Amino acid sequence: MRNCKLTPCVLVALLLVGVLHLEAAMATDFTYGEALDKSLMFFEAQRSGKLPSDQRVKWRGDSGLTDGLAQGVNLVGGYYDAGDHVKFGLPMAFTVTMLSWGAIEFRKEITDLAQMGQTLWAIRWGTDYFMKAHPQPNVLWGQVGDGDSDHYCWERPEDMTTPRTAYKIDENHPGSDLAGETAAALASAAIAFQPYNSSYSALLLVHAKQLFTFADRFRGLYDESIGSAKNFYTSSGYSDELLWAAAWLYQATNEEYYLKYVVDNAVYMGGTGWAVKEFSWDNKYAGVQILLSKVLLEGKGGAYTSTLKQYQAKADYFACACLQKNEGYNVYKTPGGLLYVREWNNLQYVTSASFLLAVYSEYLSAANAKLTCPEGQIQPQELLSFAKSQADYILGKNPKSMSYIVGFGSKYPVHVHHRGASIPDVSVLQSVVGCVQGFETWYHRPQANPNVIYGALVGGPDQNDNFSDDRSSYEETEPTLSGSGPLIGLFSKLQSTPIKFIHSISNTWSIGKMTYYRHKVILKNTSQKPVTDVKLMIENLQGPLWGLSPTPEKNTYELLQWQKVLQPASECTFVYIQGGPQAKISILSYH
Repeated sequence: MRNCKLTPCVLVALLLVGVLHLEAAMATDFTYGEALDKSLMFFEAQRSGKLPSDQRVKWRGDSGLTDGLAQGVNLVGGYYDAGDHVKFGLPMAFTVTMLSWGAIEFRKEITDLAQMGQTLWAIRWGTDYFMKAHPQPNVLWGQVGDGDSDHYCWERPEDMTTPRTAYKIDENHPGSDLAGETAAALASAAIAFQPYNSSYSALLLVHAKQLFTFADRFRGLYDESIGSAKNFYTSSGYSDELLWAAAWLYQATNEEYYLKYVVDNAVYMGGTGWAVKEFSWDNKYAGVQILLSKVLLEGKGGAYTSTLKQYQAKADYFACACLQKNEGYNVYKTPGGLLYVREWNNLQYVTSASFLLAVYSEYLSAANAKLTCPEGQIQPQELLSFAKSQADYILGKNPKSMSYIVGFGSKYPVHVHHRGASIPDVSVLQSVVGCVQGFETWYHRPQANPNVIYGALVGGPDQNDNFSDDRSSYEETEPTLSGSGPLIGLFSKLQSTPIKFIHSISNTWSIGKMTYYRHKVILKNTSQKPVTDVKLMIENLQGPLWGLSPTPEKNTYELLQWQKVLQPASECTFVYIQGGPQAKISILSYH
C-alpha cells in the first residue's frame, strides 16, 4: 500500500466524519478546593500537644505533653516536621510564613471557599507555639527532639520513647536565620489575623519585632548553636532571613525603618546581588525580591525606588527561570514538565515556586505591568498558568497519572513514609508499639498504611518522572510541613480562576503508521461575572485548528468575534487535529 499524506482536505473530511468516536474526557482542571481542604487536614495530622475537640484526624491523639518540662519551659504544641517527631523550628516557621502569606494575598478566595477559619487555625497552631518558645526577648527555643535518636525508632507519636531534648538560641548562642524566619512568621501572621483578632495580631507583632532585633544584633548560624539540626536542616546563611524578616515587618507596620533596612543592606546581604532559581525553607531571596517588588509596583518606593528596581530585576530572573524564558539559565524540568530542583523531597521546591509565581502574577496584574524576561515580555496571567501546570502535575496530570497528594483522586501513594500513618491508631491497636517493634512489624510491611494521611504532599518523583511508592524511599514518599505550606494560597487562587478547560478526544484514526486525534476543548466561564478579551497561547500545535482566531503574536489565539464575551456559566468550543500528545494550552490574559 502506498503512503498516504494527510492533506487539509482529508483532515476536514476526517474531522467531520470521524472513523472512531472516542469521547475520552481528560479533565485538565481539578477540584482545587478539595485539594485545599485535604491539605489543611495534613496540618492537623502533624499537630503535637493536646489536640482540640474539633480535631478531624481521628487516628491522632495527644502527644509531646511534657515537651520543655526538663528545661523549665512550656514547649507543648507546634508541629512535627515530617514523618518523624522532631519539632524543627526553621522549616516550621517558614511553613507558617507561607500559610500566612496565602491568607493575606488570597483572603477573598479562601473566604469564598469557607476555609479561612481552618487556615487561621493552622497558622495559630504554629504561632502559639512560637510565642511560648520565645519567653525572653533574646531567647528562642528552636527545636524539640533529636533527629538522630528519633530516626532510630518507628513508633506512633502517642507512644514516643525517644528523648524530647529542647534546644535554644540566645545572646551567647545566636541563630539569626532561625530568629529571623520566626520573626517573619509572626509578622506575616499578624497581618493575616488583623481583620479577625486585632489583639492577637498586636501580640504577634510584639514578638516579631523583638525577634528581629535579636536576630540582627546577635548574628550567627542557628545550626552552629543547635548542632543536632545540622544533619537535617543545615542553613546556608542568615542574610536572606534578616532581609525577609524586615520586609515582612515593613508590610505589617508600614514603618520606614524596616524598608530602609532592606535598602541599606541590599548589597551587603545579597538581596540585589543573588539571582536564584530556588525558594525554600533555607533560601528566601526570591521571596524577599518579589515581596519588595510589591512595594515598587504599588508606587510606594519613594527615595528607595532605584534599589527596589534592583530587587525586582532579581525577582524577574527567578520568574523567568521558572517559565523557561531566561536564555538558558532556567530551572530544570522533567520530561513530564515538573520543575526539578533537588533530589530529596523535590515537590517542596515546586510548591513554593508555584506559590511565588501566583503571588507575583497578582502584583503585576494589579499594577497593569508585565514580566520582563530575556526572551520577551510575559503577561501576568502566564505566570499563573505555569503555576497551574505545576499544581496539575502534582494532582495527577503527570506521566504516572498519580496524585502526589495523599487521598486526592483515585490513585495516590499508599506507603507514605510517616510513622503515625503506618501504625494503627491507639483505638484499634491499644498496646504500645515499641521502638524496634515498629520497624519489624510496620515499617517493612508490604501492605498500604492503615491510616490515610489526607493532604500529605509526598516528596515526589525523580528527575525522570519515576516514582517508587515505597515506605523506605523516604526521598520520594515522606511528606513535610514546608512542602504543604504554600499549597493553601495556591489552591485557593486556582479554584477562583474563572476559566476552566475540559479537554477530550472525540475522534481517532490511523493512516499508515500514524495515529491522529481530534481534540475538543471546551472553555467555560465558572465565575459570576462576564469574561472578555480572552487570549490563549497554544504551543506544540501540529495540525489545523477551528474555533479560534489567530493573532499577530506567535502561538496566540483569541475567541471568535461573536464570542468575545463569555457570560457566567457559558462556554465555547474549539477543536484541532494532530498526531501524538495534545497541544499545550494556557491562558495569556482576560478581563
